[in-house]
Amino acid sequence: MANDIKDIAHAVEAASVMRLFASPPLMLTLGEPTHGVDAPLRLRNALFRQLVEEEGYRTIAVESDCVAGALVDDYVTTGAGDLDDVLERGFSHGLGASAASRELVRWMRAFNAGRPACDQVRFAGFDGPLEMAWAASPRETLTALHRTLTDHVDPGLIPCTPQTLDRLLGPDDRWTDPAAMLDPSASFGRSAEAGELRLLADDLGALLHAWTPHLIAATSRDAFDRARLQARAASGLLRYHYWMADSSSSRLARLTGLRDQMMADNLLALAERGPVLVHAHNSHLQRDVSSMRMGGRRLEWWSAGAIVNSRLGEEYGFLATAFGTMRHQGVDVPPPDTLEGALYAFPTGPCLVDASELAAAVAATDPVRRTSPYFGYAPLDPAHLARIDGVVFIGDVPDD
Repeated sequence: MANDIKDIAHAVEAASVMRLFASPPLMLTLGEPTHGVDAPLRLRNALFRQLVEEEGYRTIAVESDCVAGALVDDYVTTGAGDLDDVLERGFSHGLGASAASRELVRWMRAFNAGRPACDQVRFAGFDGPLEMAWAASPRETLTALHRTLTDHVDPGLIPCTPQTLDRLLGPDDRWTDPAAMLDPSASFGRSAEAGELRLLADDLGALLHAWTPHLIAATSRDAFDRARLQARAASGLLRYHYWMADSSSSRLARLTGLRDQMMADNLLALAERGPVLVHAHNSHLQRDVSSMRMGGRRLEWWSAGAIVNSRLGEEYGFLATAFGTMRHQGVDVPPPDTLEGALYAFPTGPCLVDASELAAAVAATDPVRRTSPYFGYAPLDPAHLARIDGVVFIGDVPDD
């Protein structure tokens, strides 16, 4: 077994990755089995640099707030803002505190310095404006979208005034109350005001679409794409808040699915401008149905990766990342009858393995999926190997 693994393990480099595909994928996705450690992020950074320099990739998208990510993109393309502030406000989920995130943003800014806009690298968050305990108010996105249209479209076509939006939105804390995540009755999402806002968001988004040629000519393609992002985020947030008020047993499963639907819409929009490297949890990028336990229930939903793959086909590539040990989080040496165990048996640095070759190498061991005492860590499921292009393995994850 160890010799088999040795024969199929390669360095995690752009050239090795590209050999997995008939042609470079338009969207190459790199998963991780958990959040909060820098080792896979540093590996992501190194791979992105190689993809930029050797394969012409120009965008990286991470599992972070899509609206806040505009601050990071502005910084890396123009130098606008202060690095510390950009890291704090431009990332969600605490990702800005990571040393690897700082390294990525600094490298992107240095790469772009002096380059024409058409050759610059770009940053994007592709998650919704959401956290585990709350969803953002739609105020920022709705008002920004309304302002763009008011500045460039016939005033008679605008469906409401800024004052109407402000009255319907009310104070932001009515939207962001963390109690609403577990208590549907605490959600503002099915109020009369929220219902009217959903209709207005739909009308504003339709008007944006109808005036596409004029808006691109009057502003720029980047400005128009940002307005599209605001429209998607506003409608997605209002839909999410609506279902936060649902009291049925399918509530949590629907919310997880809506989050990945927002992710998928953002990724498909990014794919329109060229090759992109995407980094997120394996469960958001895999081609299979995702699942987790929450509130005592098993939730299942179609991941963003599964949705995007159904649209892009062979232009979508997925590399899953697996760990051997993560002792500071209670993940010890993997049993030999697991995929991680088969890889861990051969001591090596981070490596890349063709998923089909890995499946053949471990077929005789009949590996089983192990469980972990650490919430959020998802070991590889052998049943998914046929739907994975490659596996990146990090044997011992240090305590960063």
